[in-house]
Amino acid sequence: MGLPALALLLAAGLLHVQASPLARSFELDYEEDCFRKDGVPFRYISGSIHYARVPRPAWRDRLLKMYMSGLSAVQVYVPWNYHEPQPGVYDFAGDRDVEAFLDLTAELGLLVILRPGPYICAEWEMGGLPSWLLWKPDIVLRSSDPAYLAAVDSWLHVLLPKIKPRLYQHGGNIISVQVENEYGSYYACDHGYLRHLLGSFRALLGSEVLLFTTDSTRAEELRCGTLQGLYATIDFGPGSNVTEAFGAQRWVEPKGPLVNSEYYTGWLDYWGEAHASTSLVHVARGLEDMLQLGASVNMQVVSWWGTAWGALPCHLQHWNGHCCSPSCQAGRAAAACFISRQGWHWAQQGMVSPCWVCGVLTGLSGVSRRYMFHGGTNFAYWSGADFKDQYKPVTTSYDYDAPLSEAGDPTEKLFAIRMVISKFQPLPAGPMPPATPKYAYGRVALQKHADLLDALDVLCPSGPIQSRFPLTFEAIKQAHGFVVYRTQLPRDVLEPTMLGAPPHSICDRGYVMLQKEYRGTLERDGQTTVYVMGRAGDTLDVLLENMGRISFGANISDFKGLLGNLSLDSSPLSNWLIYPLDIDAAVQQGWPHAALPKSSRRGRAGPAFYTGTFETPGLTWDTFVKFPGWSKGQLWINGFNLGRYWPRRGPQQTLFVPGSVLHVGRPNNITVLELEGAPSTPLLLFLDQPLFNRTLGHSTVATE
Repeated sequence: MGLPALALLLAAGLLHVQASPLARSFELDYEEDCFRKDGVPFRYISGSIHYARVPRPAWRDRLLKMYMSGLSAVQVYVPWNYHEPQPGVYDFAGDRDVEAFLDLTAELGLLVILRPGPYICAEWEMGGLPSWLLWKPDIVLRSSDPAYLAAVDSWLHVLLPKIKPRLYQHGGNIISVQVENEYGSYYACDHGYLRHLLGSFRALLGSEVLLFTTDSTRAEELRCGTLQGLYATIDFGPGSNVTEAFGAQRWVEPKGPLVNSEYYTGWLDYWGEAHASTSLVHVARGLEDMLQLGASVNMQVVSWWGTAWGALPCHLQHWNGHCCSPSCQAGRAAAACFISRQGWHWAQQGMVSPCWVCGVLTGLSGVSRRYMFHGGTNFAYWSGADFKDQYKPVTTSYDYDAPLSEAGDPTEKLFAIRMVISKFQPLPAGPMPPATPKYAYGRVALQKHADLLDALDVLCPSGPIQSRFPLTFEAIKQAHGFVVYRTQLPRDVLEPTMLGAPPHSICDRGYVMLQKEYRGTLERDGQTTVYVMGRAGDTLDVLLENMGRISFGANISDFKGLLGNLSLDSSPLSNWLIYPLDIDAAVQQGWPHAALPKSSRRGRAGPAFYTGTFETPGLTWDTFVKFPGWSKGQLWINGFNLGRYWPRRGPQQTLFVPGSVLHVGRPNNITVLELEGAPSTPLLLFLDQPLFNRTLGHSTVATE
């Protein structure tokens, strides 16, 4: 063989290697009502996991457990506000390295269904939208508002180029991408906005990637949330009529696979309500019923399963070269067996087509998703809120009663689901990875370091903003956390006098102090007045806490802070000093442990910082911290913000502490911001298991 011929063969081989990823495909088959992967009918089983709720050192453990559960794919949200904290400032490092997370899913052999928003809901702060969008107070979110579209376009031009090389068609493992999320539930019903997103996703990701939407089964929501060019899927729970629910999808998608994008196997917790739980028997039975109909299922932290001919619950053989012939399997549901036998008899008699039988048995290749498979934790300030007649903030724990617990431990529900999956497809070889080890580090005594009002020079080094009337968090460009509003009494108040706020103007909790003495708490949709006495010129401080912006519904433009002026006996107060606090920056720089305590003659009521240290016995295992006698506040360990605690309101009584935030061989620094009142003997108790279900005025059996 001559050199030119050899060079030609080598070049051809190189071209083949370069072109082979482009030959990969994942697409819809409208004739057979199924997905096709590389031209072959395909069924996938998937579950949801939110990388932003799991510390990076734990990603591999959680994903491996999902893979060993029998899942072939994971579903992944991308929270915009997690990556663009300020306009044009991007963060993809550490726990925010979404590319590393996606690469890890590929390494472990998992496919990905990606949900990049720009709105995601997910009970995440503002549904994943950045709060800085509200710097323009009249912006219309999730619409064709030019200001909103400009911000979305800038974000997508940063994010989607990171995604494109990881699409299945380009050699990656992302098989489909959702556009927006449950848009039909939003009041705007702006199809121009959806068309704009479709154009952007196509321009940045290409024409081959499968794009889809998700909405409820309500006709109005499907009308507003769907668009030609985006495959329409639905979501519904185990209490729904499956036939009716998929009939709603057929109203907008007459052909193609049936898809339940969120089939709920658990539920989230709200502060002040009982811990949600779902019977594992109920969950497993519902899963098996769907699989017996051949459905593809996603257990989002939820799961998806696409249907493949040849991977159906009955043994299906090709019939006349284009469909399938079932023979009933022992243990099948009676109805499915009847359709299997009688339907095939009808097909042989020419009364129905053989594909009609397959369609019924497979739920027309339905896909359903369960929320969630692994929930994780709303660290720092990332928990969102719902609005259902009143403001309902979400707890720090996002355990969700999911198959994998908040700490990533396999539950009985996981093994029940895994058993069901094993009836329909082989499980990966090898054992399920065990629960991560836990350690009860015991009691840690704390001491008061300083009242919050005595540390404003550290927490707000730039000084206060002066304003005649209160300004919102957004007006002073404060995303999360806390802001102090300070003014003076305009006159002597010698009798108890009402200090009040207009309706809906406390967002979300205001801790009132007069002359630095705690006087009570104002609360959104709760108490909006306290009584005060004092002299003209006395200092009035209100510490406002953002408990999380609403993540679902029409009112996600959820401004924070004092939205209206406070009044003293109906007379509006004025001349405010406003202190935006950056507590996290101070704590991460070593405060208050590197500073001397500030003496205070005041007691333990009101906002104050407490500190302590503990050492681990040569190991850094996961643990759970309990707050005996504490009221409400925020916890940091070694500068890591573990989130809000609120044992007085419940149901959550402990915070999850990942072992990855702890040190060996040197002290672990604890910083607590208590907002209402610390116990007389301030201490924390580190346990080896969580306490989830104990609510103020409502106590049920706890997970202890």
